[in-house]
Amino acid sequence: MSAHVIELNHVTREHGSPPVRAVDGVSLIVEAGEMVAIVGPSGSGKSSLLNLIGTLDRPTTGSALIDGADVARMSDNALSALRAYRVGFVFQQFHLSEGVSAIDNVADGLLYTGVGLRERRRRASDALTRVGLGHRTTHKPSQLSGGERQRVAIARAVVSRPPLLLADEPTGNLDQTSGASVVELLHELNRDGTTIVVITHDVELAQKLPRRIMIRDGRVVSDSKDTP
Repeated sequence: MSAHVIELNHVTREHGSPPVRAVDGVSLIVEAGEMVAIVGPSGSGKSSLLNLIGTLDRPTTGSALIDGADVARMSDNALSALRAYRVGFVFQQFHLSEGVSAIDNVADGLLYTGVGLRERRRRASDALTRVGLGHRTTHKPSQLSGGERQRVAIARAVVSRPPLLLADEPTGNLDQTSGASVVELLHELNRDGTTIVVITHDVELAQKLPRRIMIRDGRVVSDSKDTP
């Protein structure tokens, strides 16, 4: 694993025709073990930056290195492997399969790693225990609260033990109590060594993380860290 889990150098990302620049000359480094909020209003470029960091898009110009790998130089298959092993994703909408148990929703996070079903389910059980849902492995999403569904989604994201977890508005669909519980879980995962980047428009949520990168109009306008 590279000491720089994320390294963006003068990255731009353009969409459409005529091109609109959603990310405009961003340079930033996130070290292994950091916990970072990328915060900005709607339309600020957060989602485009998430897609670059998560290797879902390649930069139009500049370079994006994720865990030491240069995204622009990698094949689609290599990028898929990088995402499968090195990056976990958590989204506001949970994206769980209805009618499927929690353990099998989590096991699906290992579908593209070549691991057999029995081992996938064993690791999924361990991941659910890690997020405090070891007693809910057979429950389906409809039988779980919003906070529990987000914990299942987080378990799926970390079941392969990726060094980097990207969380896009992870508390956006949760009540205050459930949201606070999910934030504490993210802190626990970070203390265990996972590098965590939270993308959010919620300034109050961002203030709960030790580093905050504010973006506006596709550019970094501030980058602040709490003093240890």
